[in-house]
Amino acid sequence: MKYLKTILAASILFSCQSKTEVDLIIDQVNIVDVKNGEVIPNQAVLIQADTIFQVLAQEKAENYQGIERVNGQGKFLLPGLWDSHVHFGGAEYVDENEQLLPLYLSFGVTTVRDAAGDISLEVLKWRDEINQGKRLGPKILTSGPKLEGINSIWPGDLEIGTEEELKLALDSLEKLKVDFIKITDNTLKPELFLEAVKRAHERGWSVSGHIPAALTIDQVSKAGQKTVEHLSYLMRMTTPFEEEISLGLGSGTMSGQDATKLQRETRDDSLALEKFRLLAAQGTGVVPTLLISSNIAYLEEDNFKEDTILNYLGPKLKESYQWRINRMANESPEDKQARKDNFERVANLIPLVKESGMKIYAGTDAGYLNTYDFPGLAIHFELQKLVKYGLTPREALEASIINGPEYFGMDEQYGSIEQGKKANLLLLNSNPLENIEATLTIQSLILNGKLLDREKIDSMLADIKAWVSEKEQQEK
Repeated sequence: MKYLKTILAASILFSCQSKTEVDLIIDQVNIVDVKNGEVIPNQAVLIQADTIFQVLAQEKAENYQGIERVNGQGKFLLPGLWDSHVHFGGAEYVDENEQLLPLYLSFGVTTVRDAAGDISLEVLKWRDEINQGKRLGPKILTSGPKLEGINSIWPGDLEIGTEEELKLALDSLEKLKVDFIKITDNTLKPELFLEAVKRAHERGWSVSGHIPAALTIDQVSKAGQKTVEHLSYLMRMTTPFEEEISLGLGSGTMSGQDATKLQRETRDDSLALEKFRLLAAQGTGVVPTLLISSNIAYLEEDNFKEDTILNYLGPKLKESYQWRINRMANESPEDKQARKDNFERVANLIPLVKESGMKIYAGTDAGYLNTYDFPGLAIHFELQKLVKYGLTPREALEASIINGPEYFGMDEQYGSIEQGKKANLLLLNSNPLENIEATLTIQSLILNGKLLDREKIDSMLADIKAWVSEKEQQEK
């Protein structure tokens, strides 16, 4: 009997010693496969450091032990969300922007694409600190300061008026190690805009931007622009008179009002589909930013003034929302209706864009100045808008989770729950493939392999709220 006890004890000891130890195991979880639109049940996800070490059927996980274990039974595991169009800005309230970093995480946003502002050096510093593990926040991929013309209306831009100035600007962005290039069109000459797209593309950057009125979208696409920021620009391609309108606007012989009227009266969806297919073939996609457009269009109906999310945003950031509200305060009933009608015309391009094969990237325009476009929460509302206007929940998730990393050539590291990919994950209480609103049912966040459970997330939110409250008291 003593001999048998010795053998049994040795066997148990050997069994324990033979188990492979990993940092974190999520047991019995349903994996959301966004690419294929299916749920893979009863899986074990093993995480080592910041990487997914192994994904196994639960019964095969008995040979592993985790330093931490999470019971995922009845839960749904989704890759972290990407918001592919945000803004950090407001030089006089950098500290309020800094508080947005944990706020993004609290809403499951593990990566943001920062599309320029006036505090680029601070954002680049935050990016590097996050990458080095010195700061808690979402992964930041930033354009740094954007390219614009002389006397730009936006602070913080790199202003260029000649090809030599363009070269120097790109050299400086290279030294800053920006992640992509953003170009806008307020004062930048059309020919220099095209040259900027070409030169940035030649240097290996993905290029995003607006579209100058004097250029066609096809011209900008052929030059190498990867994304059109804001769906409204694609309205130009819905008319057979796109080139005539561009020439008229560029030469000053046609007013913006007349251009819009002609465009509306000659809309041809079959022509638009053909043009969108050409953009898709040339590798140009779109970031619709439906939410901010909807917020503006329906401002009188969707009053956010009492929304509790405002308790988590600094006072000056909230104050920056007011400029659009003031601008629209004296509009006539006809103007207000025109806003709504225009938004609906634009948003209803989504089915055509989808049919064309153009990539759709989910981005919100969240941040300073953009009225009630709440950082963190906004991406959930943007996904809901995409579904409302024509995408399936799977396609909306793809626009965030798969297309976000694809823009940067990072699809080998992100976009799915597979061995070797980064462990940025959301544990949800409901299935987002069935109802896109399920992205808000966050139980836990795994960030770079580290578990932030609901208690930790709520603690982060409480800290942000307390910080905002103190800041507001100081400014009274």
